[in-house]
Amino acid sequence: MTAVLDARNVTKHFLIGHNQRVQAVDDVSIAIAEQEIVGLVGESGSGKSTFGKAILGLHDKTGGTVTFKGETLPQQYGPADFQRYARRMQMIFQDPYSSLNPRMTVGEIVGEGLRLHSNLRGREIRDRCADWLVRVGLQADHMARYPHEFSGGQRQRIGVARALVLEPEFVVCDEPISALDVSVQAQVVNLLDELKSSMGLTLLFIAHDLSMVRYVSDRMAVMYLGSLVEVGRANDVFFRPKHPYTEILIGSNPEPDPASERGRVSTHIRGEIPSPINIPPGCRFAGRCPKVMDVCREQTPELIPLKGESGVDAGRQVACHLYT
Repeated sequence: MTAVLDARNVTKHFLIGHNQRVQAVDDVSIAIAEQEIVGLVGESGSGKSTFGKAILGLHDKTGGTVTFKGETLPQQYGPADFQRYARRMQMIFQDPYSSLNPRMTVGEIVGEGLRLHSNLRGREIRDRCADWLVRVGLQADHMARYPHEFSGGQRQRIGVARALVLEPEFVVCDEPISALDVSVQAQVVNLLDELKSSMGLTLLFIAHDLSMVRYVSDRMAVMYLGSLVEVGRANDVFFRPKHPYTEILIGSNPEPDPASERGRVSTHIRGEIPSPINIPPGCRFAGRCPKVMDVCREQTPELIPLKGESGVDAGRQVACHLYT
């Protein structure tokens, strides 16, 4: 399938002092096909949100290119660029508190995009906003309220409605269900799946809940300390992980069956995720990897196609010296 969005060697470094930089995203490449949902997982601090924001121009890219439907997006966005792409690409932000203007009503927040990027006016905008609030599990009369009058989960739903009201082609979902209870999580996930079918929606779905990511996504990408370590079909990555970090990450996912939970092997990762400041050569996971080799501390592994048996690993890519 043709890629709707193609990110190649995307890099985002933040300068924080003399000869010091935070390597938040480093040489990440991934292509997302039309109506595909790609789940992006990894520990907090791995660069997932920064990558999503760099794709949409909310962060200037230090390096690399992003192509959307064959058109190369700017390295640094200006007001005209945001105006041009806002209706086609949107983002559901992770923080439901700081992402909403406390001085605007919910109706103003959700309807702002329509006022700026559509020909709808007055009652048409109000009706559209009311419809979307109901679709995400709120009520039409909530439009007159302010963000401080809602719980964290309700604010997250307002953010979902704001992003989807323009009916964009591509959406970066940055932890869109983390603040929601289980029933509303299912509602939002089913809504995204419905829009994928009815609108041809394409998603980059960033989350920590690996079971939900597997359920939602067609493919899964695993990120660690600013780089991708494994990419493949969601079920293959979840049930047959190849990279040592993916194995531990999947193994740490809570098991609903207490008996199975007691019988599983401990999968705790040694130590904390290292600092992303001036990362040394070698595999970034070497200091915590139970399968580390001498070469891991000397050479940085590249994301390469993995050759498997009977087509099980078709399309799988792994960045690990175990497979070179």
